[in-house]
Amino acid sequence: MSPDLLFWFSLAFKMAVAAGFVIAAAMVAERAGAAIGAIVATLPVAAGPAYVFVALDHDAAFISASAIGSIAAHAATAVFSLVYIVLARRYGTMASVVGAVAIWFVVALLLRSISWTFMTVAATSLAIYGVCIALTDRYRHVQMPAIVRNWYDIPLRAFLVSCLVAAVVSLSGHVGPIVTGLLAVFPIVMTSLMLIFQPRVGGPATAALIANTMWGLVGFAACMFTVHLAVIPLGTWTGLVLALVVSVVWNLVLYWLRRRALLRRAARSFGSVSGRR
Repeated sequence: MSPDLLFWFSLAFKMAVAAGFVIAAAMVAERAGAAIGAIVATLPVAAGPAYVFVALDHDAAFISASAIGSIAAHAATAVFSLVYIVLARRYGTMASVVGAVAIWFVVALLLRSISWTFMTVAATSLAIYGVCIALTDRYRHVQMPAIVRNWYDIPLRAFLVSCLVAAVVSLSGHVGPIVTGLLAVFPIVMTSLMLIFQPRVGGPATAALIANTMWGLVGFAACMFTVHLAVIPLGTWTGLVLALVVSVVWNLVLYWLRRRALLRRAARSFGSVSGRR
């Protein structure tokens, strides 16, 4: 097999694997409601495969440096979510998504232009998440209507994720670790959910789904911090597995806390009804 043919075959395989991860996660999100769907959407289902494939071609130092770029760019996802939530409650799908994506690139490129250290990127990220969580908390509580899947949903998701993986894998050898890290965390899963859900369930419900991702985004940042800190001392693959564990555990804790809050709320409602009787 010629080198060119091997490259294209390998790229197609990587795109298919990554698209499969995201499609599976999105199908779970559709059936679980806004809160649980948001937890699934913030797992590293797109960035994870992208990092695995980049790790096949680069050493631990490159992966660690890429994670700093990912952390900085990922903070822009909180702003992206905030902008979308505000726009989706007033405007249509394309205006909301295009506006949010444009803001993501502006903020991500601004953050990328800074020479980050671990401490400065951590402090900046926490500040951005804190502000965005505070501003979007009141939009989280909207009931997600029942969703009927259209024929184009899965092809659209597969296309979007495949394009991201193709860009990351193809460009990583030419643009350096920081830009690679930026491309790896473009919010492709959230963008695909916006494009598919808003025309069918409306802006407020889709905005609630995205608002519920805010705490999950913090967990994704913790995942990227783990990549940066762990891949050099522990090795690339051990570091990536540990980062995945951090993300999964964070989201399981969020699920447990939300379930506990719902049970407490239900118990209070039952108690008030019993008291009136």
